[in-house]
Amino acid sequence: MTVSYALAADGYRSLTAMVESAWEELASSDAGRRDHCLDAVNDVLETSRLTQNDAERAVERLVTFALSDEGYPVRESALHAVGTASTYYELPYRVVEPLAAGADGFEPLLLAYVLAILGCTHDRAALPIVERFLYHRHPEVRREAADAVTELSWHRRSTQENKA
Repeated sequence: MTVSYALAADGYRSLTAMVESAWEELASSDAGRRDHCLDAVNDVLETSRLTQNDAERAVERLVTFALSDEGYPVRESALHAVGTASTYYELPYRVVEPLAAGADGFEPLLLAYVLAILGCTHDRAALPIVERFLYHRHPEVRREAADAVTELSWHRRSTQENKA
């Protein structure tokens, strides 16, 4: 029992060390290197072995990166990692809310990521933001907005039915 706990703890420390190493290397001026670091963070999130708090802290940093980095591939990698996290963790809206606030500044492909992420929060506070994009000029954005509205509406109805 003690041995398995020690192995689990070492495995967890290894994952968090990988994330910390990636954060340190994100200061690099090489966009390719930064993109690789974000892929490493994505890989760790994909294991679903971080604690909820550690995952939320990672997502907060990724959101900041997605909103601030000028390189498209790096911003896409950051949003992809947030999307991965939203698959494996229940992300509160407050953690990804800056994406909602900055939604109008994203290119259509990146905006599709943002809308999917907002839908995964299952928080109706995201609904007005997502609904704004139902009539966007790009079909992929419209599709993702419709999917997010469905997800947010379904979850709201499901929650209301469970309370009744």
